[in-house]
Amino acid sequence: MENDATARDAAAQLATLHADRAAVADRAMQPWWYDVALGLLVFGLLAQYSLDSDWLSTAASLLFVAGIAALASWYRRRTGFWIGGLRPGRTRRAIWAWGVLYVVVLLAAVWLENVRHVAGAMAVAGVVSGVGAALASRWWTRLFVADLRDGR
Repeated sequence: MENDATARDAAAQLATLHADRAAVADRAMQPWWYDVALGLLVFGLLAQYSLDSDWLSTAASLLFVAGIAALASWYRRRTGFWIGGLRPGRTRRAIWAWGVLYVVVLLAAVWLENVRHVAGAMAVAGVVSGVGAALASRWWTRLFVADLRDGR
């Protein structure tokens, strides 16, 4: 009798855990505009370097930091949690893919803009990196939600 009660309690606790994970997974996916805003922030940060203006560079950097902080704050208020990008699991692929793309595009653009004097190279890098950030953000979140639903 006692083993049956223990098994039922364990099954009930496991069911509660699965329901809680499903509820977190439902809250975890951000709306589409979040990814667009992130992409625009990355675009603005990089693209402004093509304009060669110190005050604009400072303003864009401050806007980027404030925008990222606002997005993070909104996400925390909406979901009740924040998950680091390099968390263990499948989500690391999305972060590493984004990181490699970002570094390659940034280095190529800096070289083109400053060594080869190709005007607008950083603006193009901003477009590529901004789109990449938006897509990587959506990919990362989908992987995270799938991990939650799979119990990972």
